[in-house]
Amino acid sequence: MADLYGVPGLNPVMMTLLILWTIPWKGWALWRAARKNSLWWFVALIVINTAGILDILYIFVFSEMKAKKEK
Repeated sequence: MADLYGVPGLNPVMMTLLILWTIPWKGWALWRAARKNSLWWFVALIVINTAGILDILYIFVFSEMKAKKEK
């Protein structure tokens, strides 16, 4: 396998697919956190990279919990 930046085991095709998967989820989650004035979530979503998992959880679980509490 080809090495990406000299790190053994990193496949460039898989890295590209992972990046293309993560960017839209991160963008949507950051936008949603900003619109809801959730500073701590916004910072956590920027700092922690979980290949879209935390982003998806925020969009569909945590941001909805906050919306239900406000009603």
